[in-house]
Amino acid sequence: MAVNLDPKPGRWILPLVILGMIAFTYFFVRELPEASPDTTIAIATTTTTTAPFTNTTVDEGLDPEIQAYLDEIDAINAELRVLETEMIAVNAGFDDDPPEISYSDAETRLDALRTAAIALSDRFDALTAPSELAINHDLLKTAMDLAEVGAGDAIDGLRSTDTGERRRTAVQAFSLAVADFDNELANAHNAAEGTET
Repeated sequence: MAVNLDPKPGRWILPLVILGMIAFTYFFVRELPEASPDTTIAIATTTTTTAPFTNTTVDEGLDPEIQAYLDEIDAINAELRVLETEMIAVNAGFDDDPPEISYSDAETRLDALRTAAIALSDRFDALTAPSELAINHDLLKTAMDLAEVGAGDAIDGLRSTDTGERRRTAVQAFSLAVADFDNELANAHNAAEGTET
């Protein structure tokens, strides 16, 4: 009687299929014509939601006032994300053992961050929300206010005599506020799509 040295002979089928797919893709892609340097890429004009929300495309069906409002909120959101990245970097660098960021450097950077957060909050407060997005605007303002408070608490926490709990809590609160702002911005874009003519 013949002995089957491989008790599972079917296990080689899947790797062969995958190898065949890779080979087919390789030869198919090689046969595609090369793109010309003068080729222009068409950009869609639809609004899409991403996480984090960074949409800057224009939907031609929106009222110009609503579109201008959303564009400004998008810009504020992008700057909030930059501030969040900076805050996390400063906090982590200062907490490293040994610290990668000195106290004076952390103080300077967190103080600048608080100033930038206040400026962003003022910029947001200067906006007039379209009536269709009034509820979204109020929720965005709540998130913005919390971000501003978090930025202030971070620098105050650094200067306090505790062991860093206040600063770390403030950094977390700031990140949560930025995430809330981002989520509410996505909701505002979705609400705006319902107003298209």
